[in-house]
Amino acid sequence: MSARKQQLLNRHRRNKRISVLLGLVLVLLLAILVAWWWLPVLLLLGWIGHEAWFADHLFYAPSDDYQYAFPAESQALPVRLHGDLLQVQGELGAADTLILQLELRSTWLGRWFDPYVQIGSDRQDVERGVSGQRYLNLSGQLEALQAGQLSLRGRFCRLPASATLHAFSSPDYRQQRLMIIAPHADDAELAAFGLYSQAAEVSIVTLTQGEIEAANYQPLGLDQAQAARLKGRLRSWDSLAIPLWGGVPQARCMQLGYYCLQLPAMLDAPELACGSRESGDSDIRSVRQHNPLRLPGDLDGLPSGNNLVADLVALLEHFRPETVVTPHPELDPHSDHVAATRLLLAAMQVSTWQPKTLLLYANHLHDNDRWPMGPAGYGIALPPAITELPADGLWSLCLSAEQQLDKAMALQMQHDLQGSLPTKKRLRRLIQQWLLGRRWPATGANEFMRKAVRRHELFWVRQL
Repeated sequence: MSARKQQLLNRHRRNKRISVLLGLVLVLLLAILVAWWWLPVLLLLGWIGHEAWFADHLFYAPSDDYQYAFPAESQALPVRLHGDLLQVQGELGAADTLILQLELRSTWLGRWFDPYVQIGSDRQDVERGVSGQRYLNLSGQLEALQAGQLSLRGRFCRLPASATLHAFSSPDYRQQRLMIIAPHADDAELAAFGLYSQAAEVSIVTLTQGEIEAANYQPLGLDQAQAARLKGRLRSWDSLAIPLWGGVPQARCMQLGYYCLQLPAMLDAPELACGSRESGDSDIRSVRQHNPLRLPGDLDGLPSGNNLVADLVALLEHFRPETVVTPHPELDPHSDHVAATRLLLAAMQVSTWQPKTLLLYANHLHDNDRWPMGPAGYGIALPPAITELPADGLWSLCLSAEQQLDKAMALQMQHDLQGSLPTKKRLRRLIQQWLLGRRWPATGANEFMRKAVRRHELFWVRQL
């Protein structure tokens, strides 16, 4: 977790503790002044209200504007809403990615129920109480938009009469040589299964074993170190085997075997060997025996930044990718994700092979743990960006229902996304389903089954 996200989380928890304390004081006063039996009733109602309306991690005000800047070469056209139909004012070319910038205003019901915009057959949710600038994803609906037949309807929110359409034209990256950098075993599938399952030529490089937080394996009679070792082996196997479901053979998948949450330390001190925090292991060769290539790190097995950079250089020069898919270093706050992209950039500085483009993805956010909001299967609006990001382009790949189902099954194969929810989360979902109308997919209980299986995969395009 980044320092900024930890600060936001600490502030959120502090405010929640203050609110709970004030609520308890009011409940006790009512119980004393009115009747004692109000105490358990109010406590129960307060807990239900908290789980329904205050359990989301939203670390900004719904009235905050999202801050985005785009490259000068992208189109920005005025649009107007005539009734329910969106009309473009000007010539719209053959863009592949369409982003609608508009001001949304919540109705009073939108403070209690999730507001969303119906975009033709798509739906994109926003924050309860929204009152600010948002960016909806119209990609895949170009034909209806050009024909003047694309409808927009607000549910629990009001739409403006005018807005701005940002249009981006990119090459079809599925036809280029791709390399996907996955800090952990499931990151490639979460961000880019639809992309890599359609790619003409792709390699997948997973940096870590993903061995930490292995308490679920200790009931098998294992201590912490043994459980972490088993989890690392399982997730390493996932990183090599599951891409075959998307048509990527093991010969194009690499597991580098470094250790979870150690990439930032390896970036800061490249010569230092950073072993596992939980298994106690410090030899990356323990999970590299199935790799199709010998790499510099295989010589001594040290989990150091120098070895990781050397491994990445060797892989860049072997696979010669034109485009590399990697975490967004400014938007995705996971410390391993930020360090992974910075280590990649360090490798590119000394590699004889230079990719032309980075496609950046975000599997985590600083400010909103529910993004993409709304049910599975719908589109992905742009995430909250409360501080302005670099002016990157955008590329939004559209997935069919069949491709989404294949992606969901790939995620189900991931050991780290399996298992049932804790009782507290199951109760929270039931309360939110009854009171807010929220829905979760039948494909799996993990929250990533809702967030990652969508009609879009979204990438920020950074030219090198």
